[in-house]
Amino acid sequence: MKRVVAALLASASLFLGAQMHSPLLHSSRQLPTDLEVSTGQFISYQELLRLPQVSFTTSDDNFRVPAHLGGVSLDELRRLFDPKADMVVAICADGYRSNYPASYLAAHHPALVLTIDGKGQQDWPKTHDGAELGPYVISNPNFVPSFKVLSHSDEAQIPFQVVRLEFRSEEQVFGAIAPHGAFAPGSPVMDGYRIAQQNCYRCHNMGAEGGQMASIPWPVLGGLAKGSPDFFAKYVRNPQALNPRSKMAASPEYDDQTIAALQAYFVTFAAGGQ
Repeated sequence: MKRVVAALLASASLFLGAQMHSPLLHSSRQLPTDLEVSTGQFISYQELLRLPQVSFTTSDDNFRVPAHLGGVSLDELRRLFDPKADMVVAICADGYRSNYPASYLAAHHPALVLTIDGKGQQDWPKTHDGAELGPYVISNPNFVPSFKVLSHSDEAQIPFQVVRLEFRSEEQVFGAIAPHGAFAPGSPVMDGYRIAQQNCYRCHNMGAEGGQMASIPWPVLGGLAKGSPDFFAKYVRNPQALNPRSKMAASPEYDDQTIAALQAYFVTFAAGGQ
């Protein structure tokens, strides 16, 4: 009986220790593998490994073959660093961003990957085009789309070369791109808004919010949607056909109704509006 009690106490002590671990933060990046977790605050790879871990097998777009991944759930990091936040934003070295609102966190349980097939960052595989995955990549166990707006289905947010996580207010982040004007739920403008939140906002910005990879801000997209609707539609569906050097992902599955919704939404940001 004493051995059983002692074993239970030891297990409880280990559990509480893991739960109460407060990671050591630095005011500067000391190693390339340090992750920025708020402005001017960095956590090391080794400290991340000390946090409660999750593991799963995936074969999403970042992996050529199924891989066994280990890491820390984004929701765990949110609770640890800013429990009042209802959103996590992942920022990559090239300015690409992925947004994880509360609905995505609950539906897909994304994780910051720390090990791939038991290996640390120095031994990770390359991406499909030979790029580095690290310092960090985000993946989801068993991703199944949780919503659909017209011909846009919920997309897996799986950025690589992640260097910073921000713990934010969804109202503030998505509020920056709320359509200019009052529109009913289910209207083309509001459908376009929902699509743009998940798709366009990864690379395009509205001021300081949104992705910085494309360097084409929201008002410029609004001007294109209003002044050159045919060009806008063709570029969304197949950007490389118009600009072979474009890095923008094509969306050939977007039907005319979906394109029209995006145009109606972006036009609200053009000079003069609709």
